[in-house]
Amino acid sequence: MSGVEAAGEEAKPLDYIPEVILKKRKKRDELAFLRKKQLELGNFGKKKQKVSNIKRPEDFVLEFRAKELDNIRLKQRMKRLKSSPPKLKSDLLFIIRIQGKNDMHPRTKKVLYSLGLRSVFTGVFAKASDAVLRKLLKVQPYVTYGYPNLKSVRELIFKKGYAKVDGNPVPLTDNTIIEQALGKHGIISIEDLVHEISNVGQHFREVMKFLGPLKLNKPERDCLHGRKQVFSEGGDTGNREEQINDLISKMN
Repeated sequence: MSGVEAAGEEAKPLDYIPEVILKKRKKRDELAFLRKKQLELGNFGKKKQKVSNIKRPEDFVLEFRAKELDNIRLKQRMKRLKSSPPKLKSDLLFIIRIQGKNDMHPRTKKVLYSLGLRSVFTGVFAKASDAVLRKLLKVQPYVTYGYPNLKSVRELIFKKGYAKVDGNPVPLTDNTIIEQALGKHGIISIEDLVHEISNVGQHFREVMKFLGPLKLNKPERDCLHGRKQVFSEGGDTGNREEQINDLISKMN
């Protein structure tokens, strides 16, 4: 055999592998990886997880991209705020967190936490101000808000209100709890709480520190549609103004 022929044999191209075979191999390897994880969890006595609950590498990539996109949109909303700042028509706001889990940027989550909205379907009262408005626009895809009337304030406090005493939730079943914490401000009963909140009194901040975020009921399908567009454009988020009272009545 000549040297040319020997070189030709060494340079023989690799066999072609059809794409369908490559896809089957990838799927097989993924299932093997997930099965291994399940067995590891089971062997150490931990709660067994479904295959669908274990994140794949692709899931982490998608989650990261969603968070970065959320951060970009946050910056765009703040630019619009500087060019045409919206105006609020009431001194009292009620804010409800209606969305947001793993697709949020850490900056967005930090703003939600600063408002007291650590979980979905919780609500808080807030005094309208430029600072609060800036926060609301930063997290607009995840919250809806508006102007609660006296009836809504009273029903929320009576049905969902609780105090934070030494970091623990305490139901407002006894006016003594209120008097001990807020008596020095002339607030000694649950009706005084309602009055101070609805009128945004001079001790509104102290009342908000005393009360915990209100845990609302999950709304029915006809209340929210999962749309992150602003309410005025047919979505769920943003300023509902007086129509927030309809949503409150359905979630209280």
